Amino acid sequence: MAHSRARRNPADGKAPVRRAAAAVAVVFLLVGVLGFVPGVTSDFGDLRFAGHESDAKLLGLFQVSVLHNIVHLLFGVAGLALARTISGARTFLVGGGAIYLVLWLYGLVVDHDSGANFVPVNNADNWLHLFLGVGMIALGVLTTRGQPRR
Repeated sequence: MAHSRARRNPADGKAPVRRAAAAVAVVFLLVGVLGFVPGVTSDFGDLRFAGHESDAKLLGLFQVSVLHNIVHLLFGVAGLALARTISGARTFLVGGGAIYLVLWLYGLVVDHDSGANFVPVNNADNWLHLFLGVGMIALGVLTTRGQPRR
């Protein structure tokens, strides 16, 4: 029997990629909920459904809207559902990371004051999207190295 870095944790029986995907998903759920909490989200009265006119900022830094928060919630729900299997967890981490890298590129090229910035994103979001994209892909790859695909 070959040894693998993607061994299951004897304490919970879950493969590391499943635990990583579930943890990332829970963070997305938490961020989605916190985006609706006044105080945690500054300028909460300026929260709009979508668009660059939403001046609400999660933690006073990341521009959010109702749509942005809903996307985080849906991403978290999808992550928890996909974390039920090794292949689903890897797909969530690598595929989700790729989506975040596309969002990073989009944030670099879109005029932040235009209607095209419908999510909305600002410079802080752009850096976070780069970090999330690289980090999620790394988690998906490193936690499944040497493991047969199932």
